Amino acid sequence: MVSAPEPAVLGVAEIPESTVLEVHGLTKHYTVGRWGRQKTVHALSNIDLSVKKGEVLGLVGESGSGKTTFVRTVLLLDRPTAGTIQVNGQEPVPMRPRSRRLREHRRQVQMIFQDPYSSLDPLHTVRYSVGRPLRAFEIVPRHEQKAAIEELLVQVGLVPAGDFLRRYPHQLSGGQRQRVGVARALAAHPSVLLADEPTSMLDVSIRLSIMNLLLELRSSESLSLVFVTHDLAGAYYMSDRIAIMYAGHLLEVGPASEVMGNPRHPYTQLLREAAPDPEGDFGRETQFEARGDPPDLTALPSGCPFAPRCPLARRECEVALPEWREVGPEHRVRCVLYGAGGTPAIGQSLTHGGRDA
Repeated sequence: MVSAPEPAVLGVAEIPESTVLEVHGLTKHYTVGRWGRQKTVHALSNIDLSVKKGEVLGLVGESGSGKTTFVRTVLLLDRPTAGTIQVNGQEPVPMRPRSRRLREHRRQVQMIFQDPYSSLDPLHTVRYSVGRPLRAFEIVPRHEQKAAIEELLVQVGLVPAGDFLRRYPHQLSGGQRQRVGVARALAAHPSVLLADEPTSMLDVSIRLSIMNLLLELRSSESLSLVFVTHDLAGAYYMSDRIAIMYAGHLLEVGPASEVMGNPRHPYTQLLREAAPDPEGDFGRETQFEARGDPPDLTALPSGCPFAPRCPLARRECEVALPEWREVGPEHRVRCVLYGAGGTPAIGQSLTHGGRDA
């Protein structure tokens, strides 16, 4: 039986000035089921991640891996079970609803939602939706808000801005609605944008335009961005670094070119196998398939969460969660297939081996 983690303490360690977002030991558990039959869902387990100023971090994993839970917890929409969260090195954030520091945290960390239609109130105009953060956080005086809203609409490519002020969500295309969502997030003057699969609900023809918009804003506004996706190729296009998540655990973190071009964890190799590669830049060497289905988050294995599905799993994978191994500059992996120096710890190929007898 898993013991309850210690209560959350949000933001206690000193971090470099260039680091905008820092999470350490972030854990989120919640219960499901009726009284007497309740189970604990281990949605996030001891996550350590940081995002530097102006950096794009891609958070990649299949459905149910904990990506959205991570975003909601960092935004403090959900209370962490344990761990620390810092934005710009600020002090611990009280979870009281009317706390000024909680309010400031949510100003600095803004969300771009997956579904651009359901995230906008259908009863309110674009002017109202984009202007709401300006009013809530008192960004500009009331008499300057209309001009500020128009400037934000121009910034996200909705021009002429005056044509969009009185429109309702149903009068916009999917891409236009998502641009309104981006403008609303920018209105708060955040330090970090959390983009939760921001293009998955859009037509293929306009996904790239939204991704390019986010990259342009990263450069022009020096914004940090956490780009959440299940698509490793999309993360490679967008990101400076990529973090691979599976069953609430981080398994590999490194520069985008290394994670895509030289993936080390077997799960990352499988994700790359499924990613489109029209230019043929990344050779397909992996010749195995995952077995079975993703684990039940109420009954995770004691070792590596991917071990029950991994054809390369060794017995020690099932005993304890592997330690992080440095396999390159800023590239680390949580896998027993690598020794302390980052070299393969077994004699067989990492792309063809099997379980030890």
